Amino acid sequence: MNLAGETYSLTKDFPKAETIGLVAQMRRAAVSVPSNIAEGHGRLSDRSFAVFLSQARGSLYELETQMDLASQLGFVPPERCRDSIGYINEVARLLNGLLSVVRPSVSPGRAPTADC
Repeated sequence: MNLAGETYSLTKDFPKAETIGLVAQMRRAAVSVPSNIAEGHGRLSDRSFAVFLSQARGSLYELETQMDLASQLGFVPPERCRDSIGYINEVARLLNGLLSVVRPSVSPGRAPTADC
């Protein structure tokens, strides 16, 4: 939830031309992370939960890519990008740990690494 809030705060000063482009994509990806975790938690099996956790992780990597692009385009100062990537890394570690408990046979993957 904190990551989604940070993303909203970060994107509020983007150029107006990006409102329906990068801003919408970043916000959608950021909101998708906790939404998929919540929906998966409401499912009745660990297998379903793991599927939703995997979707949350995919949205997290999508947000990482968009954050890197926003930084390259000059919409996000490098230090603010690094802070956001720090949030993304923290959430990735939590998701990977949870995935390894819910579905031990699933490889947790890597933590995001953007070039801010």
